Amino acid sequence: MVRIQDILCGRSLFSVRESQSVADVARRMGELHVGAILVLDEDQLCGLFSERDLMTRVVVEGRNPETTPVRVVMTTNLATIDESATMDEALECMNQHNCRHLPVMRGDLPVGFISMRDLMTFELDRKTEELNHLHAYVHGST
Repeated sequence: MVRIQDILCGRSLFSVRESQSVADVARRMGELHVGAILVLDEDQLCGLFSERDLMTRVVVEGRNPETTPVRVVMTTNLATIDESATMDEALECMNQHNCRHLPVMRGDLPVGFISMRDLMTFELDRKTEELNHLHAYVHGST
């Protein structure tokens, strides 16, 4: 059974501070090639900022991204998941909360961030490996 901690193994936790401007956060997201990022106050999770937040709460509302702190426009009502949860539990949580990103927690501390794409890619890689093993078995035994 695959756990979220297995999928996150060796990945860095990217985050920004809640006091940073939206423009700084957007630049950081661009550098990392990510569509969402965790927002922390010290080590505590206080929200996440996504491309959707940028569009709906900054662009559409006409806010200045250089002067608007990310804490004003970030998503704060977050679903989270424990690192020991299974991949299926993460997918179910995303489905229940209608979200595509989940902060991964160890107790009260964020230790990772997982997306629907991460889960789908991991599963696709597993299935591909399984098919390759079956292919090798079938062709190796004839």
